[in-house]
Amino acid sequence: MIEAVERLVKLLESENVEWEVFYQFGRSGSFRIERETLERSQRKFYSGIGLRVGLKGRLGFSYITGLHPSEEELKKLVERAIKLARISEVPFRGFPTSERVNRVKGIYDGEIDEIPFEDAHRLALEYAGLMREKKGEETLSGSLSLAVGTSGVVNSNGIELEERSTYMGVSAYAVLSEPPGTGSYRQSFTSLQPVEELERAVEKAVDEARLSARAKKLELYSGELVLEPNALASLIEVFLSNLYGDEVYHGRSRFSKPGDEVGSFTLVDDSTLPALPGSYSFDGEGVPGQRTVLVGDGIVRNFLLDNTYASFLGMESTGNALRTFRSVPYIGTSNLIIEPGDESLEDYEGVIVRRVFGEHTANPVSGDFSLTVELGYVVENGELNPFKDNMLVGNVFELLRTLKPGKEIERISSFLSPRAIVEGRLV
Repeated sequence: MIEAVERLVKLLESENVEWEVFYQFGRSGSFRIERETLERSQRKFYSGIGLRVGLKGRLGFSYITGLHPSEEELKKLVERAIKLARISEVPFRGFPTSERVNRVKGIYDGEIDEIPFEDAHRLALEYAGLMREKKGEETLSGSLSLAVGTSGVVNSNGIELEERSTYMGVSAYAVLSEPPGTGSYRQSFTSLQPVEELERAVEKAVDEARLSARAKKLELYSGELVLEPNALASLIEVFLSNLYGDEVYHGRSRFSKPGDEVGSFTLVDDSTLPALPGSYSFDGEGVPGQRTVLVGDGIVRNFLLDNTYASFLGMESTGNALRTFRSVPYIGTSNLIIEPGDESLEDYEGVIVRRVFGEHTANPVSGDFSLTVELGYVVENGELNPFKDNMLVGNVFELLRTLKPGKEIERISSFLSPRAIVEGRLV
């Protein structure tokens, strides 16, 4: 526990309130490459303390930036949070109690923590150089980011936890002007990656752009098709909002309790997987991270819950409270996994959709969607014919009832999924 938090806790212990302190500090280096040239290098530092106070069934929240406040600043922080609790209309359902926390392995890498900004800058210059080497007719852009951060939570129920984690993000974007085509790649890690990962990013983006440049609009199609993980992630996003505990409680979800049948697949949220960017040992309220089966064998088994909405719904928190020191907790995901199935889809011949966009326009409760196909292709006798600009239309609940996952899982940051067969319609 940092010194400022120790002083804050002493102040809080003299008040007749329940309390929770959440603190963060860290730094990041981000580099933006435009047209194969490093255009922007930025270093950021952040730190601060957030305080939640529970008083007579109401919740107050306030925060300060920095980790070296004066005693007067800490007193004002406490006074402000208590004052807000007295006039608040936000209900208070208590803070979590202390539980055993199993530390997740592989989410901190000393190499990222210790790399000088100058060395990170040189790596970004090398990335830009790789783009110049590998480009053809394409224009290439991308980004590279490295970060290290520490977060901690202490409350009046005995929780006292702290964890450090690291992050590396890589993206690449390729554009062809004539004929027009675009390709992209993104991936994130918890450890420093070799130059080969940067080469892979460029190659993937270029290959996709060249495929996109050949693509034409497909004729109307209805029937079996395969969704690659990128496209499947967009459809899962439409479905997933129905599993957020706050959406369920406020009647904005298709579901009111577990037990509804939605297909035959299994969907899991798991913050305990080693060395993944969505993993953590405890959430923003100090609840241990866990594996939560959201949909098991096609049946809704659980919702994504923080402590408050778990209490409202008469359930247990799933450890999905995310936050920064500037915010109260909100419900979110860690690592989402669609469990593999029995379908052999690596050599599938037929209609395959790689990327779609526009999921923010879908209606998550009705499930109706109309998504633009950014890239797909038809495989026939081993020949690949790309297409784009069609609309993938339908209802997400009907589509998921037909979903048959393949065997081989691919990871896109914190989303892990195989290809999957569905019954779909392209217009």
